[in-house]
Amino acid sequence: MRIVNMHEAKTHLSRLVERAANGEPFIIAKAGKPRVKVVPIDEPRRGKTGRIGFMEGAFKVPDDFDTMMADEIEQMFYGKK
Repeated sequence: MRIVNMHEAKTHLSRLVERAANGEPFIIAKAGKPRVKVVPIDEPRRGKTGRIGFMEGAFKVPDDFDTMMADEIEQMFYGKK
């Protein structure tokens, strides 16, 4: 694995990061001592998870969803009338 000193890393950061992103990780050293390792991050998984609408058609929301059980909820808050 390539080791670069701090000055070289600052001077050529864009180039080094591009190489790391393409699978060539490197280590930045300060005064000859390794300090950090630069590696590419994992790409987010692409697939069926996380898609908007992936459950479309799997269930039906009742037409009265926003008012269903309103009487029971009101009784819980205010007691019997």
